[in-house]
Amino acid sequence: MNVLIVNSVTPFVRRGAEELADHLCEQLNATHLVRAEVLRIPFSWEPFEELPEQIFVHCALQLPNVDRVIALRFPAYLVPHPTRIIWLTGQCRRLDDLCGPGESDLLQMTRESRLREMIRLAESEAFSKCRRIFTASKANQERLKHYTGFDAEVLMPPLKNPELFADRGDGGYLFAGGRINVNNRQHLLVEALARTVSCPRLIVAGAPDTPEDANRLRETVRRLRLEDRVVLDFGLHAVTSIADYVNHAKACAYMPVGEDSVGYVAMEAAAASKPVITARDSGSTLRLVLNGETGCVTEPDAEDIARIIDFLVAKPARCREMGRAARCLWDSFQATWPATIDRLLS
Repeated sequence: MNVLIVNSVTPFVRRGAEELADHLCEQLNATHLVRAEVLRIPFSWEPFEELPEQIFVHCALQLPNVDRVIALRFPAYLVPHPTRIIWLTGQCRRLDDLCGPGESDLLQMTRESRLREMIRLAESEAFSKCRRIFTASKANQERLKHYTGFDAEVLMPPLKNPELFADRGDGGYLFAGGRINVNNRQHLLVEALARTVSCPRLIVAGAPDTPEDANRLRETVRRLRLEDRVVLDFGLHAVTSIADYVNHAKACAYMPVGEDSVGYVAMEAAAASKPVITARDSGSTLRLVLNGETGCVTEPDAEDIARIIDFLVAKPARCREMGRAARCLWDSFQATWPATIDRLLS
């Protein structure tokens, strides 16, 4: 069976969907009688006027010599194929979140309203003709139902190398992985660290989305004089390096705004039996981080985060207990590659 994974990408930007596509391809190629490749289609929201043409390109693509298509996100899932499976990691949120109350540019509203209508028609055609629809999270499932009326099954992406993650002790630091940007709020963790009584260390490791994101975090560390307690390890890291950071951490922190998925950062922490600090507005991450059970849920406020950090430092036994509970909850999700491949190819 020839399986083509179709994904829409921004060149030189690597996010969760890009990692998922690569992991999925690797697992499919390890499956008996299956050959897989990834088709990466460049896509950009800018300039706005060219979006209809970009969407048309996706809708008009022909895929010969392919037995099964697995499409991951907008607008890749618009690519037609008679055996298409959609594993939805990202819908067209930009138009859903824009054009709301307070938008002052009437012309922009009109343009986006027309574009939204065009996209909804294309999505309706794609969703109605695909074999099955999966979503990476409950939030994606609910958004799909709300905006399109289509039902889907939740299929959580597994970790690439779960065997690498295990509790290797308490190295006395907090670890914050993932992309570095304003929405992931690593700056809040740095500001919270400056307010702690316990004075732990913090390691932040990940690729900044922009040079400005990197500079903003460096400046925050410098302004608060935390150079001796904060390590900023910017860049793309091998999974072995991330696992080493996670496995020796006291706890992990992941504080995105309205995250659609549980997030690899939280999944890796739970697999290593580490509690996670997250925020009340962090979306689907809260499915894995249960306050006081598998981690700590705080207000997105430096003072409240500092209080939680001090609690975890002062209560090492409780910290380990929450980490073990996080591992049990993660195991209960049964997010494994063999089961995932079976559902995608059935």
